[in-house]
Amino acid sequence: MTKSNYPLDELNLESTLGSQGRETSKRTLPVISLENFAERKAEIADQLWLAATDVGFFQLSDHGIDQDAIDGMFASAEQFFALDDAIKAQYPLKGGGLNAGWETKAQVRPSTRMADQKESFQVTRPHMDDLWPSEEELPAFQATSLNFEAEAWALGMRVLSCFALKLGFPEDFFTKAHNPEGEGYQSTLRLLHYYPMSKADTTNGEWRAGAHSDFDCLTLLFQREGQGGLQVCPGREADSGEWTSVVPKNNLVTCNIGDMLMRWSDDQLKSTLHRVRMPTAEEYLGSRYSIAFFCQANKPMVIQGPNKLYEPITAQEYLKQRIAANFAY
Repeated sequence: MTKSNYPLDELNLESTLGSQGRETSKRTLPVISLENFAERKAEIADQLWLAATDVGFFQLSDHGIDQDAIDGMFASAEQFFALDDAIKAQYPLKGGGLNAGWETKAQVRPSTRMADQKESFQVTRPHMDDLWPSEEELPAFQATSLNFEAEAWALGMRVLSCFALKLGFPEDFFTKAHNPEGEGYQSTLRLLHYYPMSKADTTNGEWRAGAHSDFDCLTLLFQREGQGGLQVCPGREADSGEWTSVVPKNNLVTCNIGDMLMRWSDDQLKSTLHRVRMPTAEEYLGSRYSIAFFCQANKPMVIQGPNKLYEPITAQEYLKQRIAANFAY
């Protein structure tokens, strides 16, 4: 596919990545335990740094979010997506980079230039006015979502504090940069529903989610066992065309570095390409659900590493450009 002229290098790379490629099992993702986090922080930081400077993807065990809370969020998400589209359409995705609300088949990746076969509901705290279903439509959905968002935020900040240490920043550098009470908070909880498929759908060239790197500093992804499809491209460069499947397990949180943090680290930390492929005709063809939390720095924060590898850009403008490219069609 011909490279497009996007304003960001990350988007120009994505625009070349729509091919099927090859699947490989030669790489496995590191699993890092956060048990006894305070006592083991230096050791955990070393493990996270090694994983993030290599493949850019890793999984967390002993992460502190109770499985009952995860299951409860999944149950609420399924109830939301089971609502009639006419009801969900009352809570539409807000434009202008606000990143809040419901969309269906609206995200078009630069890699594929076709709509991802999914719907999503995005929770960005400052922009949720008039976007919550009523208690009659969906009891406790708002409370469940906000409670889970807070737990995911806390976990993300623990991980980011380790990267702050390794980068020579104060331990609370990224916590302050993602302050929920600060100006321009824009971290996002995204509930995702990938539509069920027929056997005919598996060969039509579409993707549940086309190849991309994430916009943020750090992504936390919660998956359901038996609902696979996530694949990563080993290493930051995509010319190998080799993709490794990530098998979902209930007790693990899958994490990846995003482009914001790669810039902030002067490319030391790797924002790895990933996608969600269509199931084959022999695989589970039903709905696939996942929950992502995107640690996205507050709008006024200026993203630039100590070596000034990239020109400075605010988190607000960076996120706005990435969202605009992904919903351009």
